[in-house]
Amino acid sequence: MKISIIIPAYNEENSIKQIVKEILAVDINKEIIIVDDGSTDNTPKIIEEEINGDNIIKLYHSKNLGKGAAIRTGITAVRGDIVIIQDADREYDPRDYPKLIQPIVEDRCDVVYGSRFLGVQSAMFFWHYMGNKLLTLVTNILYNTLISDMETGYKVFKTEVIKSINIKSNRFNFEPEITAKLLKRKFKIQQVPITYTGRTYEEGKKITWRDGIVALWTLFKYRFME
Repeated sequence: MKISIIIPAYNEENSIKQIVKEILAVDINKEIIIVDDGSTDNTPKIIEEEINGDNIIKLYHSKNLGKGAAIRTGITAVRGDIVIIQDADREYDPRDYPKLIQPIVEDRCDVVYGSRFLGVQSAMFFWHYMGNKLLTLVTNILYNTLISDMETGYKVFKTEVIKSINIKSNRFNFEPEITAKLLKRKFKIQQVPITYTGRTYEEGKKITWRDGIVALWTLFKYRFME
């Protein structure tokens, strides 16, 4: 099986090269699809000049559109059997790939969520923790499920599954939208514990409480309106 790893990247000049290095070190058959989402720092230059390889695909947005839009662009280039979403900020550890893909390789599910709350985590702010817990609780109530980490950045899909979903969200509301649509279509989701090391806003963290409000609206919208 071939694994397609989509990296949406926006202003990640301090981490993009290292995260690609960490991904390349994982012993799986893979392709890396980097989508620069209109970065205004040196990220595009680093991608173009310092990151190379036969299994690396580079795509660029002329302006910042958001994580969801970057993932949509990345999906168009996928040639593998399994798709992993990998944030560029190094909060998530590529060494978790083997256990993330194992349930799909063994045909036990359609999608895998890497749960930060089942594994080892560090440096997560209290209010981020509570926000994640609230959004996950609302997801479980609305969609009658038992997910432990709806907002996780580590979501892994059979390629035919992710390509079958019409993703409309451009920004961080990709996470609740994709979850809602997977659950409404009865795709089987399995969870595995992952390692998570959060970063601060000074280090470049971008998600805010406003994204949490949008996520709540997105969960209700796709439960009752579509």
